[in-house]
Amino acid sequence: MKSHCSTLLAEVRTFRQNHPDVRYVDLIALDIPGHFYGKRYPVEMLEKVAAGSPLKLPQNAVLLGVQGGLFKIGDYCFNDGDPDANRRLVPGTLKPVTWEKQPLGQMLITSDGTEAPIEFEPREVLAKVLERLQHKGIHPVVAFELEFYLFDKQLDNGLPQFARDPLSDDADDQPNLHIERLSRFSEVLDDMAQTAKDQGIDITVITAELGPGQFEINFGHLDDGLRAADWAALFCRSTRGVALKHGYRASFMAKPYLQYPGSGMHVHVSLYDAAGNNLLAAHQQQPLRHAVAGCLELLPHCMPIFSPNHNAFRRLGGTVNAATRASWGFEDRDACVRIPESDPRNLRIEHRLASADANPYLVLAAILAGLEHGLEAKRDPIAPLNEDRTSGADFPLEMLDAVRAMQHQPVLRDKLGGEFVDVYCENKRQDHLAFHQEIAAREYRWFL
Repeated sequence: MKSHCSTLLAEVRTFRQNHPDVRYVDLIALDIPGHFYGKRYPVEMLEKVAAGSPLKLPQNAVLLGVQGGLFKIGDYCFNDGDPDANRRLVPGTLKPVTWEKQPLGQMLITSDGTEAPIEFEPREVLAKVLERLQHKGIHPVVAFELEFYLFDKQLDNGLPQFARDPLSDDADDQPNLHIERLSRFSEVLDDMAQTAKDQGIDITVITAELGPGQFEINFGHLDDGLRAADWAALFCRSTRGVALKHGYRASFMAKPYLQYPGSGMHVHVSLYDAAGNNLLAAHQQQPLRHAVAGCLELLPHCMPIFSPNHNAFRRLGGTVNAATRASWGFEDRDACVRIPESDPRNLRIEHRLASADANPYLVLAAILAGLEHGLEAKRDPIAPLNEDRTSGADFPLEMLDAVRAMQHQPVLRDKLGGEFVDVYCENKRQDHLAFHQEIAAREYRWFL
């Protein structure tokens, strides 16, 4: 404990020396819908926390809905006295915030690793899965890919407008994959990439995607699953901030345009033993087939995680590369689980179903739970799409059906925790019902 505190204290003091103009630091964590909550601390108080002073925030902050309100979930929120819960600082995450007008810092906080972790905190859910795998001698290596859209900063009656081409000032309203788009938007994209690197995130490939104003960012592979999910979460925050600074809006919304491709969160996962051997490649890749089978078996029960809101379900079965059935295939982007071509050392799965606005901690936890289940059950998967284009298993395409499929699945409750599953499902159910408690202009056009 003393060693841990001394490391954190050294990190805070080094930050203060390197950034003497920073007076406040945002201490942030991801809630269930994937939004950051937290507190803004004076930097001198942060030093006290690093030295061992308690850091407490309301436990129920994790349970906030998409709009920030609290729902009654069991005894939480309204019958529990709204208790505080201990958090801890995540080492290595204290970084400058360069997209705000005033100098700031930010640092991740979490309940995992504390004396009483919050069972339904997303980072804690993933931490438990990773700890269990480690005890079994399984060591995941993970890389995220995130798609997003750029919009004009100004909305048109609440609706997004196409981003303006900075060279011509015309709307970037043509779908394409042209490399020139990277050049035309290079100023904002370069700033996004550099800001992410300043946060300690390993940015690799930047791609202009098919939708107008749509891009994809790839991250480096990590043997620390928690840090990989941290990168995805922090990138979303910094990217939105940088976009606003440049006169744009960046959105990870799953399906902002019905006529154009949605934005996904693709996750590459390989599994190694303690000696560095790729477990999926052993025995003529039979473990790979078992792992795929486990992923596909649990996938229909994880849909509230992969498609966490009403809009995210719109993305499924869309224009390109978004499946409506649980499927897999070699080098096939129509599959939910794709096996990229690689040598045995780098053999991996690419899980392509999650929307870009899903919670990265929970997405990775669900994927790893499927892989773990598959390695245990040792079943063969259904035929890959390469052999049968009709192959696939149905999964729910509407939130309430998805919640019902998730809540009572015994393997998922065992792998992710029954308390988490109950809390998460009720959070999604309440958010979905709240979304429909508003009469939109369309209803008046149709029925008035």
